[in-house]
Amino acid sequence: MNKFYVTTPIYYVNDVPHIGHAYTTIIADALANYAKLQGKEAFFLTGTDEHGQKIEEAAKKRDKSPAEYADEISSKFKELWDEFEIGYDKFIRTTEEDHKHGVQLAFKKMYEKGDIYKGEYEGHYCVSCETFFTESQLVDKEFCPECGKPTNLLKEESYFFRLSKYEKPLLEWIENNPKAILPKSRRNEVVKFIEQGLEDLSITRTSFSWGVKTPKEINDSKHVVYVWLDALMNYVTALGYGKDNKNISFWPANYHIIGKDILRFHAIFWPAFLMSLELPMPLCIAAHGWWTRDGEKMSKSKGNVVKPKEVADAYGLENFRYFLLREVPFGQDGDFAQKALIGRINNDLGNDLGNLLNRIIGMSHKYFDGNIESSLVKTYFQNELTQIKSIINGLDDYMSEVQINKYLEDVWKIISIGNKIIETTQPWTKMKNNEEDAVKALLGLVANLLAKVALLVYPIMPKTAEKIASTLSFEINAQNFSKYIKNDEMLSGFVIEKTPPLFPKIEEPLLASEPVLEPKIVVKPEKKEEENLNVITIDQFFQTQIKIGKIVDAQEVKDSKKLLLLQIDIAEEKTRQVVAGIKEYYSPSDLIGTQICLVANLKPAKLMGLTSEGMVLAAKDENGLTLIRPQREVKVGTKVS
Repeated sequence: MNKFYVTTPIYYVNDVPHIGHAYTTIIADALANYAKLQGKEAFFLTGTDEHGQKIEEAAKKRDKSPAEYADEISSKFKELWDEFEIGYDKFIRTTEEDHKHGVQLAFKKMYEKGDIYKGEYEGHYCVSCETFFTESQLVDKEFCPECGKPTNLLKEESYFFRLSKYEKPLLEWIENNPKAILPKSRRNEVVKFIEQGLEDLSITRTSFSWGVKTPKEINDSKHVVYVWLDALMNYVTALGYGKDNKNISFWPANYHIIGKDILRFHAIFWPAFLMSLELPMPLCIAAHGWWTRDGEKMSKSKGNVVKPKEVADAYGLENFRYFLLREVPFGQDGDFAQKALIGRINNDLGNDLGNLLNRIIGMSHKYFDGNIESSLVKTYFQNELTQIKSIINGLDDYMSEVQINKYLEDVWKIISIGNKIIETTQPWTKMKNNEEDAVKALLGLVANLLAKVALLVYPIMPKTAEKIASTLSFEINAQNFSKYIKNDEMLSGFVIEKTPPLFPKIEEPLLASEPVLEPKIVVKPEKKEEENLNVITIDQFFQTQIKIGKIVDAQEVKDSKKLLLLQIDIAEEKTRQVVAGIKEYYSPSDLIGTQICLVANLKPAKLMGLTSEGMVLAAKDENGLTLIRPQREVKVGTKVS
């Protein structure tokens, strides 16, 4: 198939763009660029989600109409993506009439098919998450299990989508398409959720008006379509669904790039809607992790939110793109720290890539007036050419699985070959010994190596790639990608251009740290000892993830009187290894097969040289230590709240 379709989520206009939005969009942009290099006709969609109660309330707080507020925030996203030179083909807004018409058509079709019916819904609704929860799902019978904010008990007439009807078809689709949900851990998460049973989904509201009205054929205009049905339909309405089907040939999507927090909507609700509409299923739903800053969750109150424009302005957009896609394995959470960003710029980009280009520019002009040729490369460096080809042969798999960090790691192995061969060959010595052919071959090897690197880094750093290509007298395009990457051809003879260093060294952080508030001296009344506690908010409590785990193996740690090494199953892809100081109270045989409570989101630590990936909860008094356990057998991986 020569067509390629990639989407970001449409971003909710309740706030301005942050690093998570930039990360998603840059991943999608890189995939679209890579597809174009392969000669595919690519369509890249992004945009904004502008309906719902949350938007209505946010607008009201600012004395604006919902439309005015949506216009204001949507424009900020579009302006940033334009400034970041994101190559989207369409920026969709859910307030567009064509989109609304497509949503109404889909609702009508599902209604006529019998997949939508009218009823009454009573449940606890979280405005922030736009989601209903049962009482058993709530924290303390009030708070949202996702964001920790209070919910409202609502009872209203509603139309329902028969989600339960698609439970088995969804499982079959996932089973038959191993790459339908990436990474694998997210796929497993979705399967487990479906296997617990799906309830029919309330898909309209009557308690607010800012949204897409139900189709006129249903004759029930007080109902507004549920924001997630409205939003998800954008992926096909953007292609002309419900209007002219102008670009519908791009469907199904090759990739929906999303954050892990909206996985359930995209991997369960959306495929079920598509099945009902008898439309093809997306080929891959890829969910990435979240970003923290210097190891802490970002929040406005802390003043540590990373603003992508500020980072790009300070450090360079292409450097920022490289850092985001190289620093974190796709699917895992990432941490933004200026020290790490500077390290990537100075080491990976400056010392490795930039310095390699500078070295061959300098040597070629010093020894051969800038002339570089490829005729002798195979004679002297066939082993290196074989290594490079082997690395390139594995890159496409990494990109297809959205493992762009691994893709870049292997591209840098090619760069390493170039730097290493200069050190081992020592061309300056060979020139003294009149071995000019060997030096010409070396410069030809490195030039060809850099040409391949330029083509391969283009999806991530297009401007940088074009500068390198210009220096080497060729252009970045699909024809040359086929020529130099797929067919492994060599550059023709050329004169290399002199160019300023691509990555000037950064000596110190360029962004100010979070604002430091001047401490206030407050005299507090004395409290009784039992009241003298560190009070935390519900948001702070929800930062700790406690899960039910099962100890599947336990061993004594050699040379330790207190430590046991535990392997704990918490329903992840692999077991967690935890080092626990409980040896004085429990033997390994006491523990194997028993359940415990595990703090699952602690930063890994080293104890006696062993990595510990969590903390087992226990209580200790004058009678000794006892593990905190559930009163009955509970499904492993269940969150404690």
